[in-house]
Amino acid sequence: MPKKQQTLFQVKLGLFSLLGITLFGLVLFLIDLHLLPLVFLAIAINLSLVAPFFDIPALVEKGSLTYHSLFLLSERKKKGSVTIHGGTLFDYYFVLDKELSGQERTKLIMAEYLKGLLQLIQQEEKGVILKGTSYIINEKTAAKIGMKKVSTDPIQTFILAFNYFNLMASVSLARKAIKFPNISKVSTFQGTVEDIQKNENYIKKLILKLE
Repeated sequence: MPKKQQTLFQVKLGLFSLLGITLFGLVLFLIDLHLLPLVFLAIAINLSLVAPFFDIPALVEKGSLTYHSLFLLSERKKKGSVTIHGGTLFDYYFVLDKELSGQERTKLIMAEYLKGLLQLIQQEEKGVILKGTSYIINEKTAAKIGMKKVSTDPIQTFILAFNYFNLMASVSLARKAIKFPNISKVSTFQGTVEDIQKNENYIKKLILKLE
């Protein structure tokens, strides 16, 4: 979108969110004053859902986040390590074709994860560590692309739990059905660029299979 259109979208989204919270608070007020504290819960959920539409464009513009494919981003390299992230609600909302089925959307997302990974390993030095947290990828799949399971930072788990409704909305968009993500399955995987490069042919074959 042109910059003015981006800003207009964000303003509309902000006003729509504010209106929703206000109406919710009014309903609670009319039902029972004791229910009003629930407004704070509604605000937290609302912020979780709306935040990516403001944060992602700002962080990309700032250079703190970089896209390597439609659904794979990375943070700036720190101490020889690069943290990678899957697509957000922002990406799913704007990119996913409404005509695609849930299965087709899932395959597209996974293919773009892998494409982004291939691009990233071409840009970084062999000794750089790539690290990401997910509840979708299992240990067996990770091993096949050159990554191993490591302990998950408790703060990362907390962040995912706090953004549960955002995550639920993202997964539901991806699957084209209401889905409740299982946070208990969250795992962190990491591997060096060199380890992943050794499995480059397998990754390419997997992309072709998904496509």
